[in-house]
Amino acid sequence: MGHVTDALDPADASRDAHAARDSRDSRDSAGAPLEPLDPADMREQYRTRELVTDDLAPEPIGQFARWFKETAANPAIHEPNAMIVSTADADGRPSSRTVLLKHYDEAGFVFFTNYGSRKGRELTANPYVSLLFPWHPLARQVIVTGRAERTGRDETVAYFRTRPHGSQLGAWASRQSTVIGSRAELLARYEELAARYPEDEQVPVPPEWGGFRVVPEAVEFWQGHENRLHDRLRYVAEGGSWRVERLSP
Repeated sequence: MGHVTDALDPADASRDAHAARDSRDSRDSAGAPLEPLDPADMREQYRTRELVTDDLAPEPIGQFARWFKETAANPAIHEPNAMIVSTADADGRPSSRTVLLKHYDEAGFVFFTNYGSRKGRELTANPYVSLLFPWHPLARQVIVTGRAERTGRDETVAYFRTRPHGSQLGAWASRQSTVIGSRAELLARYEELAARYPEDEQVPVPPEWGGFRVVPEAVEFWQGHENRLHDRLRYVAEGGSWRVERLSP
């Protein structure tokens, strides 16, 4: 008769490790079971000043500039230029991500990315886009809807030259949104580029990297209030001017 041993199946070991970790995660420091956190119990009353039409700037970029200045001055808000960009593919399937606003003026709102990324491909197929600035500590949001168009190459190059050297190398190292085998693979590409382009050498602009300008068709300014009776004032493009309308919260 052969000798029988208790061999440990790697799959069993993995399951046991996950079970042990899950057990630890579900208990507090004293070992007592943790109660599940219910988001339905999370409520906050917004106590802010009323937003009325008479207080608005004549056009949305002017109003955005006012709010953006106030937001940037608030130490509770990290990266006030962070915005959620929502796009959809040719079949209407949406996707969202956070990017940084890099410029705004009467022509629109500008951010930069790899044109081969998911958002870059989706905006090429379907230029309709939404931007959301979530300024929670001020109980404010700004929602921009419009069409995205690529910036000129000169504008892209001018901005690229302002980026830190490491960020310029990162734009080359990352084939944004593509599947990668490991972080080590990404870092190896970066190190190769760092050797090729040291700090004192100019990094060329990647051909597939550039800017999008979101030309607004509507811009909503949302101010939170008590009892969910929020102010929502929206500028809507109408001919060569802007019409302001109030939305129910």
